[in-house]
Amino acid sequence: MRYYVIAGEASGDLHGSNLLKELKKSDASAEFRCWGGDLMQAAGGNIVKHYRELAFMGFVEVLMNIRTIFRNLAFCKKDIEQQQPDALILIDYPGFNLRIAEWAKEKGIPVIFYISPQVWAWKENRVKKMKQHIDQMLVILPFEKDYYQRRWNWTVEYVGHPLVQVIDEFNPPTPLDTGDNKPVIAILPGSRKQEILKKLPVMLEVSRFFPDHRFIVAKAPGMENQFYESMLAPFDNVGAVSNQTYALLKKSVAALVTSGTATLETALFGVPEVVCYKGNAISYSIAKRIINIKYISLVNLIMDRLVVKELIQHDMTAEKIRQELQLLLFDETKQAKLKSDYKELKSLLSLGGPASANAARLIIDFMQTVTSAKSPA
Repeated sequence: MRYYVIAGEASGDLHGSNLLKELKKSDASAEFRCWGGDLMQAAGGNIVKHYRELAFMGFVEVLMNIRTIFRNLAFCKKDIEQQQPDALILIDYPGFNLRIAEWAKEKGIPVIFYISPQVWAWKENRVKKMKQHIDQMLVILPFEKDYYQRRWNWTVEYVGHPLVQVIDEFNPPTPLDTGDNKPVIAILPGSRKQEILKKLPVMLEVSRFFPDHRFIVAKAPGMENQFYESMLAPFDNVGAVSNQTYALLKKSVAALVTSGTATLETALFGVPEVVCYKGNAISYSIAKRIINIKYISLVNLIMDRLVVKELIQHDMTAEKIRQELQLLLFDETKQAKLKSDYKELKSLLSLGGPASANAARLIIDFMQTVTSAKSPA
């Protein structure tokens, strides 16, 4: 089978790479032309566009780059037509991928969507078109299967969350060397320049209150070292690592984490965390009015209660982060409660078994059905 796979962010690159590996196990001759990153390339994908060229965060930033986005859409459609894949696998990245799904459906190309857009949070009206344009929907959050069935009468498949298997299997050959024996606090400021510039300076200020700890910044994949140098230079007990985020989390006693997939990764490693978010003021003001969710952290959304503290926009100050970090490090009651909540979270996300293998099996079965339907009677 020839697959055209589109992932527009670092998390999509991770999950896409594992999906490619599982598909290869069942179909050794499978070919993958991809929009993704280094991990998908290492898994056998032929990378057409790297996700670094695609990630635009926030309403204002999207408007500023609208011409580039439309050029990418036109290029993608042309490339798909030239390649004539047997199926299109779209991984998250809904603003781009849902447009491609609509176009591909018109062209008669089977459309598989892995990792649902968060329509339960905002833009719920997209589901009507999604049902029309997506042939197979694979979801990774346990509440999504019921949401689609109950509210939209759409049967989708819950495959489990791919991060559970990824993190369970992570085992670095040697522990991360941080240069001393101080307890480590991880700083995960995001993967896009815009969000890093907003949040990292505030996160770094917190290190002044904890001189007996070593703060380590996880640099974004592919981001230049000089981008971080001026921000890190004023702080004596701060270091940084590249492409070692999981090794960092495995060694950490606590973490300051920007919203997104990293909050879930941190929890699955069992690391106490403070979720930090600060965005463009205009983008945040717009988002606050149209996004219909109680929490910004995946941990809290999945558990449907406040498990990890969220400091958002004006509440994201060095002093408030300090207060919360103090509790995570030294309050034994809070530590015990968080440990129990994390155990429950992992159980919820493990109900579907190994997600990448489940997704690959469902895709293979779906493609066999498509092939049979095309075969002459």
